Amino acid sequence: MRTFSYHRVSDVDVALAALRQPETQAIAGGTELVNWLKEGIEAPARLVDITGLPLAGVESTPDGLRIGALARMSDVAAHPVVRDRYPVLAQSLLRAASAQLRNMATIGGNLLQRTRCPYFRADTALPCNKRVPGSGCAARHGDTSAQAIFGWSEHCVATHPSDLAVALAALDATIVVRGEAGERRIPATEFHRLPGDEPERHTELRAGELITAVEVPAESGAEHSHYLKVRERVSYEFAVVSAAAVVQLSGTTITGARLALGGVAHRPWRLGGAEQAVVGLSVSDRPALLAAVAADFGDARPLPGNEYKITLAQRAAVRALQAA
Repeated sequence: MRTFSYHRVSDVDVALAALRQPETQAIAGGTELVNWLKEGIEAPARLVDITGLPLAGVESTPDGLRIGALARMSDVAAHPVVRDRYPVLAQSLLRAASAQLRNMATIGGNLLQRTRCPYFRADTALPCNKRVPGSGCAARHGDTSAQAIFGWSEHCVATHPSDLAVALAALDATIVVRGEAGERRIPATEFHRLPGDEPERHTELRAGELITAVEVPAESGAEHSHYLKVRERVSYEFAVVSAAAVVQLSGTTITGARLALGGVAHRPWRLGGAEQAVVGLSVSDRPALLAAVAADFGDARPLPGNEYKITLAQRAAVRALQAA
């Protein structure tokens, strides 16, 4: 691990000025960055501790929910408004990591996670365009069982691990970021980038910018929502496939729905076609729901070894809808 200097800040403008310096990174809970340092993924010369910034609040307003980027995952999951009015959000947080990590990890840090692809996280140097642009993608013709079925390119077939990001995509949330040029708002569905020809660019966050908050609109209709996580073991495991559903009902008839999948692409994958197709169906009509969801998988491109994700993701989406 490279030797680095460490500074604490308590003012957002001071933090942004520090982050404009070369080879400088922000650290909050550290549950992800410390891993990067140990694994040699990152080697900054300076770390700026931003835990003292006033960005940890959770505020419910008539416009919706505003969550500070430094709010701890455990605190947000336990917040009564989140728990009662946004169950998909609380569930996505409680199904992530372990209780100890959730007590340290922040909302902003969770969104800035990087892929759990074993080739990206390898202890020994392997071809990985995310770590060394132009070096190749060892996963492309390696073990693809956990890799993407949507949106991948020849340069990268990885998936994104955040549970929270999937819930936020289904809630039509917005990521608020701030930099030298001022404040920007990025839809949660667009914050994480597909790999394309630049897999080393993980998000739409620009150099020197900080996530300051997450905003969920009041009209999200999140009272009927659910997050389903399919994993290989019950605790402390990343999703093989996950699904977030937000549903509006008239009796048992679906009048509106939003569906997002995790574990299938390098960002949460919204099923826009299925969202329209399930309107008018009975929430108890599983075969019809499954057919509506399956019709939205025309763009799926499974790799050798992960074809199972198509069936699994479709069933997870329907189960999340019915649970919501």
